[in-house]
Amino acid sequence: MLVELEVRSNRRAEMIDITDRVQEAVQRARVEDGVCHVFVPHTTAGLTINENADPTVVQDILATLERLVPWEGDYRHAEGNSAAHVKASLMGSSLTVLVEKGNLQLGTWQGIFFCEFDGPRRRRVWVKVLSEK
Repeated sequence: MLVELEVRSNRRAEMIDITDRVQEAVQRARVEDGVCHVFVPHTTAGLTINENADPTVVQDILATLERLVPWEGDYRHAEGNSAAHVKASLMGSSLTVLVEKGNLQLGTWQGIFFCEFDGPRRRRVWVKVLSEK
C-alpha cells in the first residue's frame, strides 16, 4: 500500500517534522513487523532523520547548509535554484525505518523531517510499508 502525504512549506528553506504522519501511514497499513520506506519525488527537497526534541537543532542544520551552499553563488543552472538541488542531494530523497509491533523504530530523540529547499511549495511524500511476512 502506497500512501501519499501532502506537505506544505511556508519558507524557502525549512525542515518539517512528519514523524506522526508517517507513523499514521504505518498504522493504516496494519503492518506489525517490517520496513517503512519514505520517498520524496522532488529534486529540490529531501528527507532526514534527526533530533525533534529541540528546535534549535533544525535551526543549526539549516544555517549550516546555507553557509555550505549559499543561495547566491556561481551556479550555471538557469532556473536560479541550484543551491536547493545541491542541498536536496546532500540530504537524500529516501529513508528506510524498521517497523516493530506496528511502530516506527526511531531513537528517543529522533524524528523524520521533510526538508524544503525551494519553497514555499506544496509537496508530496510517498510512504510504502512492507511486512516481513
